[in-house]
Amino acid sequence: MAGPSLPDVRVNGQGVDIGLGPGSDAMFLALMGGYGHTTAMQIRDGRVRGLGLHLARLDAATRELFGRGLDGGPVRERIRQALDATDRRDVSLRVYVYAPDPGAGPQTATVVRPPVPEPDAPQRLRSVPYVRTQAHIKHVGVFGQAYHLRRVIAEGFDEALLVGPDGTVTEGAITNVGFLAGDTVVWPDAPALDGITMLLLRRELERAGLRWRRQPVMLDEVADFDAAFVSNSIGVAPVSQIDEVRFATGAEMLRVLRKLYAEVPWDTV
Repeated sequence: MAGPSLPDVRVNGQGVDIGLGPGSDAMFLALMGGYGHTTAMQIRDGRVRGLGLHLARLDAATRELFGRGLDGGPVRERIRQALDATDRRDVSLRVYVYAPDPGAGPQTATVVRPPVPEPDAPQRLRSVPYVRTQAHIKHVGVFGQAYHLRRVIAEGFDEALLVGPDGTVTEGAITNVGFLAGDTVVWPDAPALDGITMLLLRRELERAGLRWRRQPVMLDEVADFDAAFVSNSIGVAPVSQIDEVRFATGAEMLRVLRKLYAEVPWDTV
């Protein structure tokens, strides 16, 4: 179950603002402009999985979009400020990097919301014809993803599976998707975001001596796999259905994946 309601908290170079309305909020207007990037994390007891990967993502995307790096030290400090401002240790948190005006240097902002629990049920996916622009960046301006996600949820599904015009499976609207071929994990080799949870799973699979690979996956081939799963900042969940294709959700390797992720060390912010 989700935690108690929290105000939005935005942290930038000028301090901490709580409960700002969008009407005069420069960050809100900048993000609506669609040029910026973000990372999303679940924080528990002031700790997060893969903190170094989050900071590396922010730095790399800031260099690509704004031509300069982003020091992880101040980012960590602003996250700590946000936690102190809410007096909560369990939250969902996003760090945004944006520019208030074209040509302006990047600024950061942190938004805190209630924690989101790991999915407790298998996920049902509906395929949609959509591929994210600059998919390797976790960018703002995600109307296409949000549009398709809302549509498939209204149809009774849990997540949208983004598919290219040639039928290539890429990623979920808010997840990475993976498949099982026997005891090997397969991630689609296609334009997609390298999610933090996916990167952590790859690392833990290698440490455990288990196999994974990337390969092109076509929508009309998904039935050939033994199982499927999705992952994002809230965890790892088996997939029970993609369109009309049904998957078994009791595969041992699915249990292994969830166990590996559960055992990933938590980093103190």
